[in-house]
Amino acid sequence: MVDAGMPPMEAIKSATSNAAILLGKDQELGSISKGKFADIIAIDGDPLADIKVMKNVAFVMKAGKIYLR
Repeated sequence: MVDAGMPPMEAIKSATSNAAILLGKDQELGSISKGKFADIIAIDGDPLADIKVMKNVAFVMKAGKIYLR
């Protein structure tokens, strides 16, 4: 999406909060908020400066458990 001209933040939102809205799941997931599932990734770098760092996953947290690379 970024290669097609979409700003990095919009690409990230399209894969998270906007996707949750389209699936009708925005009350459960898509953003970090009280009462929502907190499955997250931590990346090494600033995706707003270089979206390619989204490939540099440091860890995944799913259901409260951390999975290292």
